[in-house]
Amino acid sequence: MFSSRFTFARIKYRSGNWDTDQRMPANLLNSLVEYTTIPIDQEEKIVDLAGSELFLYPFTYLSGHKLVQFNQQERTNFKKYVENGGFVFVDDCNHDIDGLFAKSFEAQMSSLFGPAALKKIPNSHEIYRSFFKFEKGPPTTSFELNGWGDDLVHDYLKAIEINGRIGVLYSNKDYGCEWDYDFRNKRFYAEDNTKFGVNIIMYAMGV
Repeated sequence: MFSSRFTFARIKYRSGNWDTDQRMPANLLNSLVEYTTIPIDQEEKIVDLAGSELFLYPFTYLSGHKLVQFNQQERTNFKKYVENGGFVFVDDCNHDIDGLFAKSFEAQMSSLFGPAALKKIPNSHEIYRSFFKFEKGPPTTSFELNGWGDDLVHDYLKAIEINGRIGVLYSNKDYGCEWDYDFRNKRFYAEDNTKFGVNIIMYAMGV
């Protein structure tokens, strides 16, 4: 049963590297406090994809830049979680559509939900206006043209929808690194770049 208090729950999985962008959750939690009135837990929660605790949280985050290869219990839990109303925000730290994380994660999604399940979402999607408005779709990150990854600006996000709602939101834009800084440094930015993170969370929570 989902709690009404928002918890930033990070998915731990056996393969690859799941523990990335360690300052990012606190930064987004600060943004929720700054812009919204939803109650929050102040600490990030680590949940094992193979464990039952996963099902306590309506929002989860999964990231990495290495191989994603779920074991059987992880596969079962991921599919059950998404099909029962859970939301997974997946961010590729490689920001590379031909990288190891992208290819292996997308293969996992194809195996679990079918080869056509993960689709580009239009820039008119509700997630781009769930709190702040992003008329041009997903905001660009500074990491997309830094010489790493595929050196492309991805003008779209992908998603798997279940009953008309996003269950898996998938980004090659490396938002995790973009938001991986102490929240007190936001004052140095002309525009707060975590605002889209607020949109993602508000959409996931159905607020």
